[in-house]
Amino acid sequence: MEDFTGRSPSRFAILIFTALILLFTLLFSLPIASADRTMTPLADAFFTAVSVICVTGLSTVDMATHWSIGGHVLIYIGVQIGAVGVLTLASILGMVISRKLGLRAKLMAASDTNPMRGHRGPVAEGQAIRLGEIGNLLATVAMSLIVIEAAIAILLFPRMVIDGIPIWDAIWNSFYYSAMAFTNTGFTPNAEGLGAFANDYWFLSILMIGVFLGALGFPVIFALKRHLWHVRYWSLHVKLTIVTTLILLFLGALAISLLEFDNPKTFGALNASDTIFQSIFFSMMTRSGGFSTIAIGDMNGSSLLVADMLMFIGGGSASTGGGIKVTTLAVIFLAAAAEAKGSPDMEAFGRRVPPDVLRVALSVVLWGATIVALSTIILLQMTKAPLDHVLFDVISGFGTVGLSTGLTEDLTNPGKYVLAMTMFLGRVGTVTLAAAVAATTSSKLFRRPEERPIVG
Repeated sequence: MEDFTGRSPSRFAILIFTALILLFTLLFSLPIASADRTMTPLADAFFTAVSVICVTGLSTVDMATHWSIGGHVLIYIGVQIGAVGVLTLASILGMVISRKLGLRAKLMAASDTNPMRGHRGPVAEGQAIRLGEIGNLLATVAMSLIVIEAAIAILLFPRMVIDGIPIWDAIWNSFYYSAMAFTNTGFTPNAEGLGAFANDYWFLSILMIGVFLGALGFPVIFALKRHLWHVRYWSLHVKLTIVTTLILLFLGALAISLLEFDNPKTFGALNASDTIFQSIFFSMMTRSGGFSTIAIGDMNGSSLLVADMLMFIGGGSASTGGGIKVTTLAVIFLAAAAEAKGSPDMEAFGRRVPPDVLRVALSVVLWGATIVALSTIILLQMTKAPLDHVLFDVISGFGTVGLSTGLTEDLTNPGKYVLAMTMFLGRVGTVTLAAAVAATTSSKLFRRPEERPIVG
């Protein structure tokens, strides 16, 4: 078993993810987990387990009213496990118990935070986190999970008390919302969801900060913790992640505000400043946050398409967000820019990106597009629903976002299983594929004759 985990940590992660999903499916199906003390149907229990462990946020039942206190505690624990990652969590527990971190545990944690660790041969500056820093990274993961969620909860608590929520409910809701924000899950503990806070910009701003930090990724948080004000010490990964995230955030907000400002069902009744804020909030939530102050099904088709693109990209690598990741998009754009300039190298911020990274990026994009296309075709055939609604919910599942047009809650049992598998592949499939592609890089003793096919 140790040999298997060392040689293929990504496959080991899939096994553990699968085991956790099956365990949580069993627990969610028990009468004690539901508010009315009845058995939850298998399809709903399985879908909820996948959504929780994959920190997606989609649901086929009313998450606020269907589950008992025990069920909500399971959800709270499950999203923490899913957000950190099973290999990282196992390494943290091992470090706490044994007070040290062995080489095998370091390699497992390294592969969980960076699939390119599977690359054979010398690695030099190509890694965002050096192997010797893994112990400090794991400590940062644990502390950031505790400190950031606690800080968010403390900031949310007074607002809930002011809104008349009883003290104990306010305490629970504060920690619940903070966990769902930082883990980029998007479940809400109250039946009306964010409707009660739709005009509370303090509350929404705190949620945005939590989602933003969670979507950056633990390697970025680790780097900012050490060199927050010293940009010259930031790695290429940190710079690409932050710059691309901010560009997508504001471009997405600009597009949504232009497309929805005259929609009477969404932003049509808002003034200019409110429209800008709500557009930024929605753009941030498409990064994998999953919270929403408007009914997604009421948005224009053009806005849904913009949201589709943002959700497909997702958050940062080794983050609580999903999607193909912002650095994947950045690498592809760097390759296109290099080709346009006739440059043989991809360069950014004074660094050269090796071509094998582009190979992994293209593989991840193709894998993601294939999953989305197949799932969309299958669900279109099953539901006969409009394409824009089906595509939105499928990409939301693949990108572990959690926003929905209303399609998910009306799915039949076969449809629930299809979307659940989409969530699973979106959460662990891209990471595993990246690790597998990186691991297949090897030197050859010969090269075949070159011939160029016609492209474009």
